[in-house]
Amino acid sequence: MTQPLNIVFAGTPDFAAVHLQALLDSPHRVIAVYSQPDRPAGRGKKLLASPVKQLALAHELPVYQPESLRDESAQAELQALGADLMVVVAYGLILPQAVLDTPRLGCVNVHASLLPRWRGAAPIQRAIEVGDADSGVAIMQMAAGLDTGPVLVECRCPIDADDTGGSLHDKLAALGGPALLDAVAQLADGTAEPHPQDDTRATYAGKISKGEAQLDWSRPAEELERRIRAFNPFPVCWTSYEDKKGKQRLRVYSAQLESGDGAPGTVLAAGDEGILVACGRGALRLQLLQLPGKKALPAAEILKGYRAQFAPGVQLGGE
Repeated sequence: MTQPLNIVFAGTPDFAAVHLQALLDSPHRVIAVYSQPDRPAGRGKKLLASPVKQLALAHELPVYQPESLRDESAQAELQALGADLMVVVAYGLILPQAVLDTPRLGCVNVHASLLPRWRGAAPIQRAIEVGDADSGVAIMQMAAGLDTGPVLVECRCPIDADDTGGSLHDKLAALGGPALLDAVAQLADGTAEPHPQDDTRATYAGKISKGEAQLDWSRPAEELERRIRAFNPFPVCWTSYEDKKGKQRLRVYSAQLESGDGAPGTVLAAGDEGILVACGRGALRLQLLQLPGKKALPAAEILKGYRAQFAPGVQLGGE
């Protein structure tokens, strides 16, 4: 029987909250939770607690929200907790070496890729965007570099042809909980065998910029289709169209690969199946779309009120 550990958990978004719940459901003791400071959200810009903080408060756990862990007082606060292990999942703050060295068994991180593939901020989206056949979750011992530590446990899953950033996120979150508990058990009973990463195979999953979400119709259709899936539900790809108010943004949640020729960005056909748009190579049939200030709807519904804006021959895109 593995001896229960006293664990400090650090994380912020939904992905992290899934792993906190896994620890709460285990024999281990979560003694404190760290999360990013509350941020303004929504139209009213009210301060909103992170999903991890909300879950921690529901379980009456102490929550710490320092702006940085480089501060000596924040480090002393952590040290005073006397944790055996710190578990970090999408926390969003850099952990200096003094913090990594504080818990008796160090710090472990749950990372949503098969390391060293896709180190960095957006591994889920980048894996879909470039057409990787599979992804997974790596539980690694944290080191000073960016996602460079040795791997304790790895779980793999295929990326299906219809996977979006959201669906792959959910698959990996479901994989990550059991993988984390496996790694924690190994550390607790002294059987862990960390495997160093091959740095020569590392790729970097850079943070997604807003500009990347704009569809460049000169690109091949298969590239744009992958990006549309990768960026659903965030930040969501978009293109522009003209109405009586001028240029407007059309958000694109899903699209299907089709054959078709024409100047990139030209609407080739529009009907119940969607809006067919020419790309640099091939074409895309836009299917689930969102007009400004409206909810996402099938293209057929949007065409009922906006047929002229997306008629064959209309040019989409451009500034």
